[in-house]
Amino acid sequence: MHTPHDPHGDPGSVDGASLTELAQLHGSDKWGTHRYTTHYERHFHPLRHLPLRVLEIGVGGHDDPEAGGASLRMWRDYFPHARVHGIDVFDKSPLDEARIRTFQGHQADEDFLDHVIAQTGPLDLVIDDGSHINRDVLASFRKLFPVLREGGFYVVEDTQTAYWPGYGGSSTELGDTTTSMGFLKTLVDGLNHEEFLLPDYTPRYTDSTVVAAHFYHNLALIQKGENTEGTLPMSRARVPTVDLSVPQARARTRERRSDDPTTNH
Repeated sequence: MHTPHDPHGDPGSVDGASLTELAQLHGSDKWGTHRYTTHYERHFHPLRHLPLRVLEIGVGGHDDPEAGGASLRMWRDYFPHARVHGIDVFDKSPLDEARIRTFQGHQADEDFLDHVIAQTGPLDLVIDDGSHINRDVLASFRKLFPVLREGGFYVVEDTQTAYWPGYGGSSTELGDTTTSMGFLKTLVDGLNHEEFLLPDYTPRYTDSTVVAAHFYHNLALIQKGENTEGTLPMSRARVPTVDLSVPQARARTRERRSDDPTTNH
């Protein structure tokens, strides 16, 4: 097993370390409290050596300016050619360094996010580990997903709050699109929007720009791309021409059995 070292030195000193090892090294809760790093490794490994622009919402450390930043350093070392940015409601500027920059503001503040986007440019990876309040999660997604580059990932962590009323969630109204999970589940249907038999349907922005949705325990990864493959023409589709209702199907099954010489009667 590779043993990383020198977390504040040359990124080359941790080259080849797994994301789980880097999370443990820097004290990120993305491994231990959670089990996110193994999922991230599966999806992000092909991107590891690209010059990415990463943005994480939520730096950690509460109101201590010098506390937090464990995940920012983890991303810095995992992506040695990336520029890593962090958003937090508290000032975290003492954590800034050559490839890490922080911004102070609220994740649901559109003007603030406009300022951040103007500084970072288009993004390749966004990780929402912020307030976990459902309305904040949705506000950030609606503002930041459009500036994600094709092939990039938008990640929502700690989706358990979609079921917790204290965060604006619900354990009974599972289709409520004002919760993070309720909204994210609509993106799955959007993947297949070209199959809707609705001639007047106008695709949403996400219908044509979400190409994959991956869900894990308390974690969702949405991949951006061009979702315009087209559909199989109905003239070529294999449409059932018989009644496939349960009673009819059972009757046909009994008929087949009565005609089968290998069946004992």
